[in-house]
Amino acid sequence: MIRLLAVLLALAVPVHAQSQMELNQQAGTALQDADRQLNAVYTKLRTRLGPESRARLQAAEEAWIRFRDQECAFIGSPTIGGSIHGMIVAQCQTRLTLARVKDLEIQLDCPEGDLSCVRN
Repeated sequence: MIRLLAVLLALAVPVHAQSQMELNQQAGTALQDADRQLNAVYTKLRTRLGPESRARLQAAEEAWIRFRDQECAFIGSPTIGGSIHGMIVAQCQTRLTLARVKDLEIQLDCPEGDLSCVRN
């Protein structure tokens, strides 16, 4: 009877513990999702621009990716060699990528007359 009660209690209690490997995988999946969002908004914005503006956007995006990767390497540097390192770097990259998505979306949805928006 006690064993049955213990089994029933174990089944009733939600399990929240995850391995570091699972947490790293979740962080990697979140980064892939953020990258897909970034690629979608980048492509949409690129199609609206003329050749000169497209070239500037591409150069800015390449520089931004280098910044993101270097910034997150810095943020993750205390964890180098640890099992948590991949998660820390991926979470940083996800956070910065989603911020970049918002920045590019602003360019897509600029109100008429906003001179900070690229139109051609």
